[in-house]
Amino acid sequence: MALRVRVVVAEDSYLVREALSQVLGAEPEVELVAVTENAHELAKAVERERPDVVLTDIFMPPFRGPEGIHLAAQLRETHPEIGVVILSQYAEPGYALELFESGSASRAYLLKERVGNRAELVAAVQAVAAGGSVIDPKIVDTLIAARSETTDSPLASLTDREREVLAEVATGKSNGAIAESLFLTKRAVEKHINAIFLKLSLRDSDDVSRRVKATLMYLTDEEGIAPASGD
Repeated sequence: MALRVRVVVAEDSYLVREALSQVLGAEPEVELVAVTENAHELAKAVERERPDVVLTDIFMPPFRGPEGIHLAAQLRETHPEIGVVILSQYAEPGYALELFESGSASRAYLLKERVGNRAELVAAVQAVAAGGSVIDPKIVDTLIAARSETTDSPLASLTDREREVLAEVATGKSNGAIAESLFLTKRAVEKHINAIFLKLSLRDSDDVSRRVKATLMYLTDEEGIAPASGD
């Protein structure tokens, strides 16, 4: 039997904290080892429990900034084996970019509305525990809704279909899942993804995969782009 993922939760809202405790506490594949309500308690719990994953609010008292993201960057240096899932009420691409600046491996950014969906929440926890990354699909939606006539973006060269494929990639789907969602063959999806990487001049690195790099370029193109014609 696989070992359960050991999780520390940090959330200053009592209601959200209780919801997270109930959702994760009832999950047989997760072991909830500590629940904290501020940044100081969280730091102590991390050192005491050495969890597999920290699930934390983006803003944690007594600080006023995005302390959850700062903690994720710090853990990358001090405890690189610990995954971090950021929970936020803000569908703000800038925060996601800041989270992934120190690397995409073992990091996830989810909106708080996912708390009520046990499957999505647990999947994110398991993904970061395994070294993967997750970006909330609504963050991608905010970018899609902001399309404009900007032509100096490298994403301007993507076709409509390539943009659709990239949006699916950003949600963390596999090539097979993308093919099913867009009614394409898996081979066609692979060709579109290779074309995206080529047009965006992306190469693999040890820390950030091409899929995540493409997603971050998508998220940070604040004014959107006009897609090229074609399929």
